[in-house]
Amino acid sequence: MPHYRAELHVHTVLSACAGIEMIPPIIIETVQKLGINLIAITDHNSGANAKSVMDAAKGTGVSVLPGMELETAEEVHALCLFDTLEQLQCLQNIVDTHLPPMQNNEDFFGSQLIVDKHGNFLVKEDRMLLTSTSISIQKACELVTEMGGLFIPAHVNREANGLFSHLGTIPPDLSTDIFEISRHITRETAFARYPELKNFHVIQNGDVHYLDGFLGAVELDLQTFSVKAIADYIAQNY
Repeated sequence: MPHYRAELHVHTVLSACAGIEMIPPIIIETVQKLGINLIAITDHNSGANAKSVMDAAKGTGVSVLPGMELETAEEVHALCLFDTLEQLQCLQNIVDTHLPPMQNNEDFFGSQLIVDKHGNFLVKEDRMLLTSTSISIQKACELVTEMGGLFIPAHVNREANGLFSHLGTIPPDLSTDIFEISRHITRETAFARYPELKNFHVIQNGDVHYLDGFLGAVELDLQTFSVKAIADYIAQNY
């Protein structure tokens, strides 16, 4: 049974808050050195660099899930992970219609760059991606699930864009049972601070914006490779 050491929350240069070194070949080279063989690309409100990282990973032994880190109407971040680029594009089409018509302030936030598999610059994304959409967290979860994806509220313990700081509690009608905590808190502290989490499955990712941010804390043994298999394994082991 294949064993995966996974980092399911990785940003590229498409995220304005990520380092300029976060380009496909360097990301893949770095995770290979760290013994991480599964990553998910989760840029803010966009999946435009997912294919480039997937292409860069071909033949390396590193598996790449296409995804995005969606910001909901409540300003809560959530990981949306998929098996295929087609599924991701379906979500992208919806997100694009729910983003506010704002231009990115490059001088303040940084550049948002779309690159090829070699890391070569293709185009600059001028829309402001690091902002909330008008999609509620419940609706976002419903959409991603219907598309066959995996919806995981991100870094729920954080003040900035964390579920607990913005909503106070886990909504009873939120149809997901997997939650992410940040690298800056232990599971024991998270459970003590947010007792609700004890009723759910909790994973920890690095929320990687720079090359030194990879955590690789999610260990998976999968008979088949899919987001459903990942979700099932997490439900049984975390």
